[in-house]
Parts: sequence; C-alpha cells; structure tokens
Amino acid sequence: MSGPLTYGTAPVERAAVRTDLVVLAAAGAAVVAGYASWPNGIQARAVLSHGAGAVIALLAAVMIMRAARRPGAWRPSRAAGLAILGIGLFQAAALVVVMTRPPPAPYGEGFLVDLPYAAVAVLLLLLYRAELAEHFEALDRREVVADIALLVVAGGAIVFLVLRPSGVEGSSVQDLVSSAIIAAATISALAAGGALALRVPSPVHVGLFAILTGFAASSVAFGSEWIRGQYVAGKGLVDLPVGLGALAMAGLLAAGPILAERRHDGLDKLGRPLLTAIAVATACASLTFVATWEFKQRAGLLETSILVGLLCTAVAARVLLNQLRSTRAGEDLARALKEKEHALREADEGLIRLRELHRSLALSEERLRLLVDAAVDGIVQLDERRSITRANEAFCSMLGLPRERIERMEWGKLAEEVEGAAGSLAALPETGHAVLSRLEQNLHLEARTSELPGPEPGVLLVVRDVTAAKVADQTIRSLFKFLQDRDEDRTRLLKRTNAAIESERNRIARDLHDGPVQGVSAASLSLEAVLALMRTGDLAKATSVLTKVREELAEETDNLRRLMSDLRPPILDERGLIPALRDTLAKFGRSSDVRTHFESKSLVDIPPDVETLAYRIVQEALTNAGKHARASEVRVSVEAMAGQLRVEVVDDGVGFDPASARDFLRAGRVGLASMRERTELANGSLLVRSTPGAGTLIVATLPFERTLSAPEAALT
Repeated sequence: MSGPLTYGTAPVERAAVRTDLVVLAAAGAAVVAGYASWPNGIQARAVLSHGAGAVIALLAAVMIMRAARRPGAWRPSRAAGLAILGIGLFQAAALVVVMTRPPPAPYGEGFLVDLPYAAVAVLLLLLYRAELAEHFEALDRREVVADIALLVVAGGAIVFLVLRPSGVEGSSVQDLVSSAIIAAATISALAAGGALALRVPSPVHVGLFAILTGFAASSVAFGSEWIRGQYVAGKGLVDLPVGLGALAMAGLLAAGPILAERRHDGLDKLGRPLLTAIAVATACASLTFVATWEFKQRAGLLETSILVGLLCTAVAARVLLNQLRSTRAGEDLARALKEKEHALREADEGLIRLRELHRSLALSEERLRLLVDAAVDGIVQLDERRSITRANEAFCSMLGLPRERIERMEWGKLAEEVEGAAGSLAALPETGHAVLSRLEQNLHLEARTSELPGPEPGVLLVVRDVTAAKVADQTIRSLFKFLQDRDEDRTRLLKRTNAAIESERNRIARDLHDGPVQGVSAASLSLEAVLALMRTGDLAKATSVLTKVREELAEETDNLRRLMSDLRPPILDERGLIPALRDTLAKFGRSSDVRTHFESKSLVDIPPDVETLAYRIVQEALTNAGKHARASEVRVSVEAMAGQLRVEVVDDGVGFDPASARDFLRAGRVGLASMRERTELANGSLLVRSTPGAGTLIVATLPFERTLSAPEAALT
C-alpha cells in the first residue's frame, strides 16, 4: 500500500519509508554476516569494528537527516542524526588510526574517547530537552528534570564504580575522569530517554529508550575494557548493539509519522509516580551498591564518601522539590478554596440577579406581548414549516377571523380559506404584496419579512393595511391624468382662442372696411360733389345730394351699432344681465324656430365682469344648441344669491357623450372647452350632463364678492 499518510496534517509517502527500511535491514544483515564470517586477529577485527561502525553510523545519520526533512517527521530527528554522525566520524577516525598503526595487542586508556562521549551525550541531552519543553508544562518539567538528575546521579555512581579499575590504589586520575565521563554520558541519555518513554509512551519514545538501553550496555562493556587497557575491537557483543541500534534508530525515525498514530496513553497517569519511584529506588540501590563496594574494599573511602554525598544531596533535592510542590499545591488548594467560596458567593449573587432578570424578562415579555397585540400593523410569526405560531389582533381583524382559528394553521391553508386557491395571500411572505377581494372595496396588504435565528428558526411578518394609501394613490394618479388632460385642453383652447380672436379681429376689420369705411368714403365724395354744386349755384341738386348723404350716414350708423352690439350688447350695460339674457334668448328662439323659456331670480347686485361672463356662457350654450343639438325647446334660468351666480341652460336636443368632449376639442369644436375655461378662470365650476337622445344640461356656478344694497346698508 503506497498511498499518502498523515502525521498531524502533513502527507508522508509509505513507499519512501518502505525503501528506507529495506536499505537499513540489508545493512544490518550485512553487518551481522560480516561479524560472523570475518577472520580472527586483532588488526582484522579492529578494521571490521571501526569500518563497519563508520559505515553503519554514517548510513544511519544520512537516513535520519533524510527523514527529518519529510513532512510530519519527529522534530528532534536532526539532533539525533548529528549524534549518530558524531559516532560515525569517531569510528572513521579510529579506522584511519588502525589502518596506519595496526594494534599489536589489546589497547585503551587515555582521553581519546572522552570527548566523543561528551559530545554525543550533549547532543542527546539537547534532543531530549526539546522534547521535554514540547510535552510538559514548566512545573511538570522541573519535576521530570529532578527525577532524571536523581537517576543520573544514582545510576552514574553505580556505573562509575563498575568502570573504574578495582582496588583502592589501582586507579589513576585519568581512569577516574574517563570513568566519570563515560558513566555520566551513558546514564544521562538513558535516564532522559527512560523518563520521556514513561511520561509520553509513544512508539518513537519507547523505541528510542530500547535502543539507548542497548547503547548503554555496549558503552559500559566498551568503557570497562578501554579504561583498563584491555580493549580488543571487533567483539560482537560490544559493537553490534551500537551498530544495529543506530540502524534501528534510523528506521524508527523514518517510520515515525506512521507509528505516531499508534501511541498508547495507558501509562500517562502512571508515568509520573512510576518515574519518581524508579528514581528513588535507583538511589537506594546505588547507596547499597556504594556501601557494598566500599565494604569489599573495591572503592576508597574518599570516593564512596563523595558518591554518598552526591546521592544524599540528589535525594534531598528531590524531596525538597517534592515538598515545595506539596506546599505550592496546598497553597493552590487553599487559594482554590477561597476562590471557590468567592465564586459561590458570586454564584449566589448571580442567582439573585438571575431571578431579578428572569422577573424582568417576564415583565418585558408581557409588555412585548401587549405591544404586539396593541400594534396597528399585523404581526405574524411563522415557524420553519410555515405554520402560524402567533398572530396579533390587528392581523386577525384584517382577515376577519378569530385568533384561535388562525394560530397553529399552516399559512397556505389560511390563504386558501380566506380567498381561495388562486389568491395572492399565499405568496405574501415572498412577494410582500396581496390584494383581498371585498364587496365594498378591495383590501391591499403589504408585508415585510424578517428571518428569526435561533434554535427554533422562523419568519416574522409585519403586515400593513395600505388600502387608504392605494386609494389615495389611484386618486392622485387620476387627478394627475385629469390635470394633464385639462392642460392639453387648455393649450388647444388657447390656440383656438387666439385663432378665434385673430379671426374676429379680421372679421371686424373687414366689416368696418366693407361697410362703414366705404360708406364714409362715399359720403365724403358726395360732400365734395355738394360743395362743387354749391359753388356753381345749383342748390337744388346740392340739397338732393346732401339728403342722400344723410341717408347713407344713417345706414352706416346702424351698421356700426349692430357691429358694436355683436361685440358687447348695449342692453347688458343699460339694463343688466337679466334683460340682456331674456332678449338674447328671444332672438335665438325667433331665429332658430325654437321654443324658449326664461326664469330668473336675482336678489343681489352682480359685478359687471361676472355678468359679462354669464352672458358669454349662455351665448355659447345657445350657439351650440342651435348648431348641434337640433333642439325643439331651450330653457334658461338664472339665480344670484349668497355670493354665487348660478346659470342653467337645458335643451331637449340629440345630446352627446360627455366623454367625447376632448374629441370635440381636437376636432376644433371649442364651445364646451371655452365655457369651462371661462368658468374656471373666474374660480367657478361648470357641470355638463348629457345623454345621447336625451338632451343636454349645462350648469355654471360663478362666485363673486357680494356688495350690500342700500336697504341692507341701512340695516347695518
């Protein structure tokens, strides 16, 4: 199986790991085979030991460095690789020495191995320091370090006594220093690895501890022979644990991302007390071992005293640290109890505030319920299944249904019950508009939708009755259209009026030119003829011409009076509106062969401008009746009282459709439009009622400022 794996979040290829393991296994098999088949002899065995050790260590270091670059690798892999690399370099240097100066006999002693031991130990301690910093808090880290220090002192004392040459007088300073360095380096790495394997029992940590245990055994065996000058290279029990251990470490770190998922946490809780117990037990065993060694005179009094002092100091330091931790734990417990009491008091106060808050929320909820019920707009709450969970009185009034019937009903069923399946109420939450059919007037509804979050989501509808606004809007639109039409009518009427005025002026000019002007010109010529006759003395003929001139001038005077009467009847100024209308109606009846009837009721004086306007309206109505109505009877009535003049003209003609009045105006028939325009300019009103075949009624109401008559003035 070669798919990608994950360590944390980084992918790792199984194929690469498998290749590394195969290479390492082959190298291990080759080493074992070499040790089994290699010839005897000190020089040959030395070449085998240092050569195989250098190759194996360098190969392992390369594999570890390669694994350190992969995603998800064990973080301290680089430090472990450097430690193995140090071992490989030392073995390579030793190989060079052996090749140049072959050992004739067992060899050892000296400070040759002290520095490599110390360097490797420092690298391993740096490796485990990083691991401790990653996996432990500061307080736990101090305890782990104290246990490791106690293990190093206790185990180091035992290893030190084992490594140093036997006998009180048989040890030199060099031997003691080398024993101490090898013992400290060996036990430090072993103690740190064991502590981490106990407290964080992952496969990598446990495997490294097992490998370090083999390293320690090999190190003790090597150091014992080296310090005594009895080292012979090529021994399998000394070399193979180091060589195979290096290969095993490389394989373990290469497969670390795969093994990381198999960590067993069962020892986590037991790791802490178990580590302390092992450290104390090791210290006790070390004290016993030192005492036994001194009793058998295999160690001097000074050495044993120093070792016992170190052990006692380490145990005392561990006990002191434990006591400090216990004291701190007690203080933390006391502080926690105080904080607990304080928290309980705050909890009591919080409960009191919570009760008050609950009471306040209950009051607020009740007030909110009252506000919702008292709202003018309809408020409806729908759940996620579109069922009505709550509706206020305003909404129920809009639909004309009781609240008990509306609540818990599905919205679609409610809409179907109110207006049927094809109504617009069902889509109100989505469209925001609905129109409900009513006998007297349709009900227009608008809605705003809001999503209700929370564990029970839903929808809140705010429904408003906008019928009045819709009616007002329609009225405004109708009035606006009416005003637009009236403006168009006024524009057409103004054009027609200007044209009529210009035509009337032309007619008047033509009548004056063809009538009075021609007559006056002829009279002027006749007067010149009279003057010539008088100069010749023919008075009789001159008198005859003067008589004819007088008759012509009288005729032209009548023409001028008739023309002036057409412009403004003199009777309107001489006798007032009522006689003028009666005379005009009588003339219309005679000229059109129509029965006429006139009624009047005037109790107040009428301003001249209003009289003129009323006269022109009646004159225009009679003109329309004569031209278009084909009426047999026309009635005119006038009434003036309370600041208003009311003029009514009725005929029994063919009538017309009032809706086609604008068509008349477009066709050039401006009679009705002219009357309406005149009336509205005087702030009056004009009513036109007509039905085809049933005659026409025209009523003009003209306001005016009332002036008091003499009797009324006397009364005031």
